[in-house]
Amino acid sequence: MLKKDQKVNWCIVDGSALHLQDKTLPYGSAEELNLPTEHAVIIGDLNGVPCAWINASELDFELEMTPLRELLCLSETIFLMASRAVQYGYMAVSQRFCSQCGGRNHLNHNQLAMQCNDCRTLHYPRIFPCIIVAIRKDDKILLAQHARHKSGMHTVIAGFVEVGETLEQCVAREIKEETGINVTNIRYFGSQPWAFPSSMMMAFLADYESGEIRVDDFELSSAGWFNADELPPVAPKGTIARALIEHTLGCEIE
Repeated sequence: MLKKDQKVNWCIVDGSALHLQDKTLPYGSAEELNLPTEHAVIIGDLNGVPCAWINASELDFELEMTPLRELLCLSETIFLMASRAVQYGYMAVSQRFCSQCGGRNHLNHNQLAMQCNDCRTLHYPRIFPCIIVAIRKDDKILLAQHARHKSGMHTVIAGFVEVGETLEQCVAREIKEETGINVTNIRYFGSQPWAFPSSMMMAFLADYESGEIRVDDFELSSAGWFNADELPPVAPKGTIARALIEHTLGCEIE
């Protein structure tokens, strides 16, 4: 168990938001910050210093919270640690009962999993695999405005992996379903944990092969080909979507 005088970084989580101090994760001992140690769990190291996670619901006072998306402007190490804490928080509230026997689960601090009080089954955090892909045609990239984005922001195509499907098959299917085009030369680019609420984004690059754009009105408001000189508002820095866009166009976007 964490000692009351042990200085650590803190991820204090409420849904997909965290408490910040001086625009970063709080640092100090539980004693200094008036935090309970019995509910705190060490979930990793941040620049050589342990990082503890605790849900805000365990506190007897309220704190100001900052949405996880706003932490994208911080370093990648801080954003990834905060994402980890948010996903553990989601596990704690969404897996309260055992899917095997219906018993009540509790947090196993050693395994960082929920464990059934009755049958002792361990339930680890659920991770939802997603693909995200940038499609290139000559010197242009395919960008789409998703139906849920009311700000005019455009981004690349993304979607959830289905049962019995390879990542490459998912890339081709999602592009075809959402835009009507066919692609070739699908290749891996990178990944990013995306704790909204518990996804793993696996990024790909692909080249246009054939077809005309026909958007799925349920998923997209619009889609089109853009070059570096005519870009609409795009995904923010810190996201793997932004990294895909800049890589495909071969330039850094201001």
